[in-house]
Amino acid sequence: MNTNEQSTTTLPTSAVGLTDMVSPIRMVDLLEKKRDGLELSTAEISWFIQNYTANEIPDYQASALMMAIYIRGMSRRETVDLTLAMARSGDQLDLHDVAPLVLDKHSSGGVGDKVTLVVQPLVAACGVPVGKMSGRGLGSSGGTLDKMESFDGWSLEMSLPRYKQQLAEIGLVLAGQTGDLAPADGLLYALRDVTSTVASLPLISASIMSKKLASGADAIVLDVKTGSGAFMPTPEESRVLAKVMVDIGKDAGRKMMALITDMNQPLGYAVGNALEVKEAIATLRGNGPDDLWAHCLEVGGHMLLLANKAESLDEAKEMITAVCKNGLALAKFRAMVVAQGGNGEQVDNPETLPQAKYVKPLFAPRTGSIAAMKTDDLGWACVRLGGGRFVKTDVIEHGVGFLLPVKIGDMVEKGASIGEIHANDLDKLAQARKDILAAISWSDESVEPLPHFYGTVS
Repeated sequence: MNTNEQSTTTLPTSAVGLTDMVSPIRMVDLLEKKRDGLELSTAEISWFIQNYTANEIPDYQASALMMAIYIRGMSRRETVDLTLAMARSGDQLDLHDVAPLVLDKHSSGGVGDKVTLVVQPLVAACGVPVGKMSGRGLGSSGGTLDKMESFDGWSLEMSLPRYKQQLAEIGLVLAGQTGDLAPADGLLYALRDVTSTVASLPLISASIMSKKLASGADAIVLDVKTGSGAFMPTPEESRVLAKVMVDIGKDAGRKMMALITDMNQPLGYAVGNALEVKEAIATLRGNGPDDLWAHCLEVGGHMLLLANKAESLDEAKEMITAVCKNGLALAKFRAMVVAQGGNGEQVDNPETLPQAKYVKPLFAPRTGSIAAMKTDDLGWACVRLGGGRFVKTDVIEHGVGFLLPVKIGDMVEKGASIGEIHANDLDKLAQARKDILAAISWSDESVEPLPHFYGTVS
């Protein structure tokens, strides 16, 4: 907890003369301005981020400002200023000595979202280096790093020289985010998490984009989810979030585009760390679920377009398909696993990845069409099995989870198998069966399948 009662500072004097003094910036003045719906200046925002990161502004004042922003919002200029100030609060990577264009992809999170594991090697195999700093699972969404730790020995820890070396040698890196990258974001998110100010468009956008800008990205493709398993429940709300982030990136001089994609049901079939890794490997071999492949093809195609590697989306998709069929993408993935200490033989034989003690089928409780899914509840079912964390200190059981190959709109007969549950504890397995079935709604009438994509923002 910061302890200063009132933080003030004075900006440098004007170059005109010593009499042209700039008024001191005081935290209470920032609070009054934002409380009253006024805009903060670029200098005020920069001052706040710099001094809060330096532990010179008390948490209660920072919390009050987060609440004022939550209620009053921020202009486009304010949001960009906040993002850039947060990006500059720590290290800023420059990878141009090993990659002329730094390409990144960000997902707003989802259940069964193993897209990074597939798209990164696909794009890298097309000749575009992809270096990504990723995160662990949050809430009901699985984390990319947690999935990758299903490989024996694989490490997310990486120094910047080693990061650059791997990017230069194999064109593919997946690492954990350093604590020195946009530290202001971590400090502010901890406050927002306990003061009910997470759900703010400018604060969400600044949090995501500050880390992307600090990690050295020149071009960024955003995969913004919508639906019952996403932060934004409707396509319209997701489009607003996507536009704010695209605008931030463009104003900061980056090439940007966003996809609005469905998260009203899990992506692919697998939910759970090692199960999702197996599904990602199957997809790189050309044997993955149709919806997952369609998603990866679209995201990867737009990444190649943004990198000027293809002249059209159709051409980009043909390139992606080719490196999948000829095995180059899978070879890139294997090389990344081995380079970061992982066991490459587990890529060759995914059945050697962690497995649960019990595997039991899941049967349809009635005849009918699957009408809807509470996707976030499905994610929490995996967490309760041990596949995620309720608190940071929880240890993940990488082999647990479930397969759910049915989709909204499918007609199913009572008693038919609609999936299987992987568990290390029979009580948890029984609870997961109840949770999964409770998250699925049924209809006697036929139900139209949901669209996978809801458009783009560029």
